[in-house]
Formats: sequence, structure tokens, C-alpha cells
Amino acid sequence: MQYSNRIVPQTLHALANNPDRIYKNVGNPPLLALLEGRVRRVIDVGCGSGDNAALLKSRYPGCEIFGITYSAAEAQLARRSMAACWVADIEADLPAEITALRFDTIIFSHVLEHLRDPGVVVSRFTRLLQNGGAAIIAVPNALSYAMRWQFLRGDFEYQSEGVLDDTHLRFFTYRTADKYLLGKCPELKLVSKSVTGSIPLWLLRRYVLPRSWSSYIDALACRLWPNLFGYQVLIKAVHERANGSG
Repeated sequence: MQYSNRIVPQTLHALANNPDRIYKNVGNPPLLALLEGRVRRVIDVGCGSGDNAALLKSRYPGCEIFGITYSAAEAQLARRSMAACWVADIEADLPAEITALRFDTIIFSHVLEHLRDPGVVVSRFTRLLQNGGAAIIAVPNALSYAMRWQFLRGDFEYQSEGVLDDTHLRFFTYRTADKYLLGKCPELKLVSKSVTGSIPLWLLRRYVLPRSWSSYIDALACRLWPNLFGYQVLIKAVHERANGSG
């Protein structure tokens, strides 16, 4: 499943022509699976209608979840699963209520590709992380085999969703995502980088191979050739302040 298809462009510049556009999906389970230990206070940056928050609540019932989105319509839906959800442009000044809080987890699930300078936004929100807190990031891989085949055909047309969503301003690959997204955050230490995706098995997947075999082949291909078969890049980084101060 390509989780990048319908997940949360939240920036004034990207959504100026359609501020009430609602992004709703099943959340991003592979990204949330990167979380470990006790998760107490989370902010979902570009939270959409709160689908990741609903998943978090089911896994961490005592977790306090906050969100921020540019869409008032999305915020209204997201508040069902959140302690609070602010309507704001994440590339502008953040609400004072947010900057006064500290979090053990920050989620950027398919939002950073919609921003003019995503590294600056990651750096700004990193200041809200507690020492030892985690930032987890998901962005689409612009060089998956499907996109390469599309480019080889000479097809580069913006669409209403997917890697070529017409609100995407930045494009990343498995090899470049951490460099561009974490480069302005020296206090963030990269812990893991992986992908989710699949290998084209076509009729073999549908009619021949057991599902467990297909899943094993997909996982192996993504591990060996992540930049070719990965649909989304998953990054986990941990906040380490100098001298361990916090």
C-alpha cells in the first residue's frame, strides 16, 4: 500500500487554493511501528483528520496526542482522537500554546514534501522534543520502480495524489531523505532508515504465490534495493542534547 497517496499536505502555500481539502486514510502503521517504549506525549505535524492519532490511541491508551493542521475541517475531525489540535501554517510562527509544550515523540507523516524548506520545519519542531525523544518521518520515494518506469515513458504530469501530487514542492529518495530532512538538526541522531514497498510480481502474487511468500519477497527486495522498490522512506531520529542536558 502506498501510504503517500492521501496523507496530509499542510502548508499555507500548498493549500491556498483549497484550504478545506480533507486528507483521510487508515493512518501509517509502518511508521508508527518505529515507536518503542512508553509513548506519553505526541505531536502529529500535519495530522490530517487524525487517523494516526486513532491508531496511537489504540496502542497507547494513556498517550496524550496533539496535532496541527492548516485545515479547520480536518482539525474538527482530528480532535476526536486528540487532546488538542491547532489550525496553523507550520511554515509560519507556531501558536504559543504549542511552543510551551514538550513532547517525547514528533510525527511527520507525508507532510514534509509539501513544504518550501522542510529541513527548517523539522529543526523548529525538534526544539520541542525532550532529551531522548524521537522524531519519526515518512516521505514518498521519488525513485521507486513505478516512478522510474513512468519517467522513462516521458510521463511527468502532476496529479491529485501520489508521488506527483500537485501540492508537492520537494522530492526525496531513500538515499537523500535523511540528508535533506535532518541536515539542519545536528541534535538529531539517525537511528534507522527503511522503506515499505513491493516488488512487481503481477499474476504470481495474485494467483500463484501464498501471501506469506509474497510478503517475504517484498521485504527482501526492499531491504536489498530500498531505492528501487520502496514506496515510502521511513526515518527515525533521536534527540540528543549536548552534555545530556534537557
